[in-house]
Amino acid sequence: MGRITFQKRQKEMKRQEKQKLKAERREQKKLEKPASPEASIDTSSEARTGGFDFSDDDTPRRPQQPKA
Repeated sequence: MGRITFQKRQKEMKRQEKQKLKAERREQKKLEKPASPEASIDTSSEARTGGFDFSDDDTPRRPQQPKA
């Protein structure tokens, strides 16, 4: 009977330790977050257009491939 109680105690201690570590990681992530959310947004023209070339007539054109 004593062995089971000891195992339960060990399991509970392990669970509490894991919970503590997760809380610390969450806190660390919070501190490391970039100051402004815009810093991580890709604003390059290729990202905005999806690789298409939009000319004055607003018709999306794919890059031309050489003809065989």
